[in-house]
Amino acid sequence: MHKVFFRFYEELNDFLPEEKRKTRFEHTYLNRASVKDMIESIGVPHTEIDLILVNGISVGFNYIVQPNDEISVYPVFESFDISEVQHLRALPLRDPKFVLDVHLGTLARYLRMFGIDSSYKNDFKKDEMVNISLNEKRTILSKDRNLLKRNEITHGYWIRNDYPVNQVKEVIERFHLQIFINEFTRCLECNSLLTAVNKSKIEGELPLKVKERQNEFYRCTGCNKIYWKGSHYEKMEKLISQIKN
Repeated sequence: MHKVFFRFYEELNDFLPEEKRKTRFEHTYLNRASVKDMIESIGVPHTEIDLILVNGISVGFNYIVQPNDEISVYPVFESFDISEVQHLRALPLRDPKFVLDVHLGTLARYLRMFGIDSSYKNDFKKDEMVNISLNEKRTILSKDRNLLKRNEITHGYWIRNDYPVNQVKEVIERFHLQIFINEFTRCLECNSLLTAVNKSKIEGELPLKVKERQNEFYRCTGCNKIYWKGSHYEKMEKLISQIKN
């Protein structure tokens, strides 16, 4: 039986039991293992990690752990310059787009409400999500830690919060989406963009009261759903204000 010593920093502690958070702790192992495999056996997905120091030296995920190593593990750095050491995550995606697992349907609708490109189906299979992530360069948002440990995933994030309003705040803050917000430009149902449509072209599709009271309409370019600024719009405006504040 061999032993090494770990210390995880900042939000990586969210994945650890209370007694191992924000402290140096001993970890024992039997067989030869890479530092990536050992970290994920402790419970932290590789998609959350940007820097590993072993005995003070930056290493890659394929480093083979040696007995008595001192291992420090860091998340993505937002305010420190680590350009001189080895980044472990792929470069950030300049055009933030997401694919969400089946547990995050409300979050997907909220992100779409903010104009954030969010792919979601309530019957997504894991392999389907991974393929979409890789082929469309989308970051996976998930409540499933094991999914984010899959080797082929380059961009993924584990959602900490359970309440959807807090989840969308979490995503906006974590990915610095404030500059990308463009409310009411995407369909809440299918994620396609909305386009303004003349009332005269859709009158036959409108409820009588809506036709009498509304003059501004938008149609989804994907599923053709029609939107207008009714009571639902006012409720969403209040929700947006709540999330922004």
